[in-house]
Amino acid sequence: MPTTALAPHPAAARSAADTKSHEKSVPTDEDLARLERFGEAIDALKARVQAEIGGEDVRYIARVQRVSRVAEVLGRSLIVVGFDPLTYGAGVVALFVHKQLEAAEIGHTVLHGAFDGLEGAEAFQSKGYRWKIPIDEDSWRRGHNARHHGGTNVAGRDPDIHFGNVRLTDETPHHWYHRGQLATSVLVIWPFFTFHMGAHFAGLIDAYVGNGREDELDFLRDRSPASVRDAWRRALRGWGPYYLREWVFWPALAGPLFPKVLLGNVLSDVMRDVYSAVTIFCGHVGEETASYPEGTIPKGRGHWYAMQVEASNDFDVSFPVSVLCGALDRQIEHHLFPRFPTQRLRQVAPEVKRICEEHGVAYRSASWPETLKSALAKIRRLGRPQPSEQAA
Repeated sequence: MPTTALAPHPAAARSAADTKSHEKSVPTDEDLARLERFGEAIDALKARVQAEIGGEDVRYIARVQRVSRVAEVLGRSLIVVGFDPLTYGAGVVALFVHKQLEAAEIGHTVLHGAFDGLEGAEAFQSKGYRWKIPIDEDSWRRGHNARHHGGTNVAGRDPDIHFGNVRLTDETPHHWYHRGQLATSVLVIWPFFTFHMGAHFAGLIDAYVGNGREDELDFLRDRSPASVRDAWRRALRGWGPYYLREWVFWPALAGPLFPKVLLGNVLSDVMRDVYSAVTIFCGHVGEETASYPEGTIPKGRGHWYAMQVEASNDFDVSFPVSVLCGALDRQIEHHLFPRFPTQRLRQVAPEVKRICEEHGVAYRSASWPETLKSALAKIRRLGRPQPSEQAA
């Protein structure tokens, strides 16, 4: 059965090569009836699993946190005492595991509200939770929970596809600086991914770089001094405590070993950031991943679910690797059920795939290398102007 999305807005028309992700027919009455049945099936699955969420999920996330704390103690200790490459490297890897678990499997899930109101989950309530990465929690909830999940890959609504000098949608006009965006992404943004995300969600990138478009800024009301000061306040609220702790406090405790500990902490940060960036880019970017023109509005709940599925990619990895991804290797399921604990996303993936296949909704899942290859290919392609475009 054909997959269905909305046709491009006339004002957003591009060349045939540019708009291949948009070339999907306007839903017919038959399509909408099919998608309504699809939505009912997804809603039924969601209701069933939500009724099961409880103590088992709380115990799981508590175990993950205990593993994270052990990895932190082991990592910080080995970095201090390790004077040979093997011991020192093991310390860096252990600290990376701690930071990655805190960023993804624990923090990301908690801030989506997955454990809110559950008995025994007092330490995992989204309100007041301190995320162990350099991103301000309030800014992230505003930009990610509300705007990204509310309009995934929809131009003008999803701030994550209008990101500084990286062009992630054909809806962003091509400029000369996009030609180097593949190298910029891999060599500059990915190694310091959480730093850049902190700047993005706070509004600093929109203030000083722009979002590649000529419309209103994503996170700033305007370019007034007051708005820019607010962006700096938000960014520093995320950066300050984190970098003071990781790059000043812990190294200072080591006294004369300050440079050695600082290097280990920076290396573990870079490992976490590259791992997280690859995970997130693979979940949202690809040659076959749908993106939608400005003005796209889903025609019903089932159609909205289908748009979420077709704007996402899953990739197949082992359970330990999935834990380090925070279950974002199941990005399709996460976009359908953003408040599900990670174990539930893994649990429902086979059933979601079956429901999609039964109702003609494109469900993409491949190996991680294949998915990464497709993401990099799209970033590279969008860095080049198409014949119908004039580079600025």
